[in-house]
Amino acid sequence: MTTPRIPGAVPAVANPPATAARRWATRARLLLVALGGAALLSGLDAALVRLDVWAPVASQRVGDVHGQVMVLGFLATLISLERAQSLGRAWAYLAPGLYGAGALALVSPAPALLGQLLHVEAGLVFVAVYVALWRRAPRPLVAAQVLSAVLALGGAVVAILVGVPHALPWLAGFVVVTIAAERAELAALVMGPSADRRLLALASALTLSTLAALVFPVVGERLVGLSLLATAVWLVAHDVVRKQLRLTGQRRYLAVALLAGYVNLALAGGVLAVSGLLASTGTYDVIVHGVFLGFGVSMVMAHAPVILPAVLGRPLPYRPVLWLPLVLLHAGLAVRFTGALAGVTALWQVGGVATVIAMLAFVVTAATLVVRR
Repeated sequence: MTTPRIPGAVPAVANPPATAARRWATRARLLLVALGGAALLSGLDAALVRLDVWAPVASQRVGDVHGQVMVLGFLATLISLERAQSLGRAWAYLAPGLYGAGALALVSPAPALLGQLLHVEAGLVFVAVYVALWRRAPRPLVAAQVLSAVLALGGAVVAILVGVPHALPWLAGFVVVTIAAERAELAALVMGPSADRRLLALASALTLSTLAALVFPVVGERLVGLSLLATAVWLVAHDVVRKQLRLTGQRRYLAVALLAGYVNLALAGGVLAVSGLLASTGTYDVIVHGVFLGFGVSMVMAHAPVILPAVLGRPLPYRPVLWLPLVLLHAGLAVRFTGALAGVTALWQVGGVATVIAMLAFVVTAATLVVRR
């Protein structure tokens, strides 16, 4: 017999504690994404300061911490947030929180050491997250990701003890190994069962080269360059990008973004292998921004329709307008590198400003697409 429903009675809500927990988790993720976004905006402001053009906050302090804010404040916050979600443990979210807080501390009036120490603490938690993921799935692919977190931690420590320029190979290794592992995971069917082992070998070579660069810079930096070049060649040879160039829509967009990133990584690795890191301001600019902008940011643009839904819980639909920031980014890099190598400051500045606009355009475009969806 069915119990009659009392008029005006409020229906029982199924599992309210679980619903409240999901809402809390969503708000926490949005807060961490906002921390990464604040780091991105601060890093772009710092980029304008370093280009010696108008910037909203024309602070030399902000310009000095540009690299750490962009790599550890922006990229590491988003990457560690995605990994924390994969692990599904509350303590894992300390890593993106500490990375984001460290970036804000670096651009604040607080002592710079505070932000750097927060990044070291974030790195320790990040390594623990990857170790927990490796214990759950002890695959060579996950072992390579553990090395990427070790490189991020090493970069934070070296930045304090030796200086930011010497930390750049560590931070570059972190970005490159992380993204290469992402590609090996997403394109596992194309790359084959041996991709995990090859990636681990490349990650190990890059890690050992980075250690060598700290002790023997002349030889070690060139080994880092060769490792970056080898990784780029491996990705081009085994990824699906060449086949997808003939397709249309999102798959062609993904292929172009990936291939452009691989070309920039190969360029940066080749220049580093030939000249070393600090041979000239022009080659230094090509190496640093070839890895972090040409490769790293291009990969963010490529994978955003896949990764952002996992982080935000909302889809990012592909639309042709996404081509605009991607094309502007690589056009700006081409102009910037030409100006840097030729010693033409105006070209270098124009190209640099174009890359800043491209990244802002991508953030605005992606946010608009997510909200409208």
